Amino acid sequence: MSTVSQPPSAPAGPAGEFLHDFLLAAARHTPDAPAVIESPRPGATTVTTYAELGALVDAYADGLGALGIETGSRVVLESDTTAPAVAALLACSRAGLTFVPVSPETPRQRLESILATARPALHLQAADGTRTGLPPTTGTARFGPDGLTVDRAPGPHRPRRRVPCVTDPAYIIFTSGTTGRPKGVVMSHRAVTAFYRGMLAHRIAAPEDRVASTSPLQFDFSLLNIGLALGSGAAVVPVPPQLVRWPRHLLRVLRETGATQVNGVPSIWRQPLRYEPERLAALDRLRSVLFCGEEFPLPELRRLQELLPAARIINCYGATESMAASFEDVPRPLPDDVERLSIGVAHPGAEMLLVDASGTVVDRPGVPGEIHLRSPALFSGYWDDPEATRAALVPDPLCPQSGQVVLRTGDLAVRGEDGAFFFRGRTDSQVQINGNRVELAEVERRLTEFPGAAAATALALPLPDGGGLELAAFVVPGAGRTPPDAGALREFCAAALPPYMVPQQIQLLDALPVTANGKVDRAALADAAARAVAPAVPGGGPQ
Repeated sequence: MSTVSQPPSAPAGPAGEFLHDFLLAAARHTPDAPAVIESPRPGATTVTTYAELGALVDAYADGLGALGIETGSRVVLESDTTAPAVAALLACSRAGLTFVPVSPETPRQRLESILATARPALHLQAADGTRTGLPPTTGTARFGPDGLTVDRAPGPHRPRRRVPCVTDPAYIIFTSGTTGRPKGVVMSHRAVTAFYRGMLAHRIAAPEDRVASTSPLQFDFSLLNIGLALGSGAAVVPVPPQLVRWPRHLLRVLRETGATQVNGVPSIWRQPLRYEPERLAALDRLRSVLFCGEEFPLPELRRLQELLPAARIINCYGATESMAASFEDVPRPLPDDVERLSIGVAHPGAEMLLVDASGTVVDRPGVPGEIHLRSPALFSGYWDDPEATRAALVPDPLCPQSGQVVLRTGDLAVRGEDGAFFFRGRTDSQVQINGNRVELAEVERRLTEFPGAAAATALALPLPDGGGLELAAFVVPGAGRTPPDAGALREFCAAALPPYMVPQQIQLLDALPVTANGKVDRAALADAAARAVAPAVPGGGPQ
């Protein structure tokens, strides 16, 4: 192993349009202010200042530059969200490299698929990371308090590029894909910083805030939280995934770090509301809650308002392909007759419009259409998938002659009398499980790869208490084959899919019911699941 510390070539371009320039601006003005606050264990709260974060970014960028990796190359960043991990992703930006965040919990098969697709020059993990046995074509290194330590240097090559550009990819986030392989969403520096500027115009956070981020690093919501905090000169408070799952641990972190804002999917509140309402109500410094990724069950939302009477609650809507699109304050109190929350209108600098099935723009209230987003913050495309990119980035329906493209979101909505939008579901088989995007086709493909499984259908079903959705699957054994065991099917899925994509219910059927036109009758399957006495192989621990 070797330790490297040589400076990279300095990127050139408009100030503030590179990810690292934008998020480290506070280091120049308030270097002693907290940038990252962590509390992984009781009584073990640590503070990393902006000056310290900037110094760590410099050290990591020096190490990356010494490796001679070509500008624009990919670096897989495998880590939970920590101060060193934030520094590592900013160092990739400074070194002109594209970071690809993945979780330490990512199954090996899925990681290998990402590596084969992204073809990174380097796999970078925390000093205490346990990932081994990576392909010899990929360099490996670790980051820690003392800089970057290289285990296996990237292979030699002759660089074709040397000067970074703000239109270069800043990161690639891999999400669930319909083809059975993860789909890489490519975001440029210019697009990310354009989104951050639009978000900050809502004045959601201030320099004195401490913004708790409950999403893992590999999700765009985590990057939204980091951008909201550092872009506001505030501190980000990363909550480790293993603590988010347990209400008392989550509330302990919020209390000990002095969190003033909590950002996460609605499901993170379910267990605290149910089992720890007194401790939740005692968080008297908490003045804001931002949620995204799924609809917030209204009874739980009303209860949260009761327990946090002074907190501003913000509904964030959007897709990974634009990081987000809108931010709308939830009325306080929430009227009794409200059935759906408004998602408002697009953030400053962007615009949402509705388009019906014939391609006509919908301009009347109450008429449904698919949301199309016009924005400077759109993704560049899906990595190595031009066909899927063309399906998502479509000509502007109002002026196709311009060559401008808009994002076809796949989300249905209606516009209210005041112009605000109301979400009405999806046009495809994509669902949200605890705020995570899941393509049902990818789950079905994995299930049918199991020996002895002839057909499979996956559904998102409402939980019995009305608090969100869970994933269910229905599997038909092959003729003459030993019926697969439901537990073995779950283990088979878990070997290649992240936990949120592993079905919590699995039922074996002789045949899948079909509609009159021969399609799988998903409504009948949902009814069968609701009637089942013991319908499931139980999932893991509490969420």
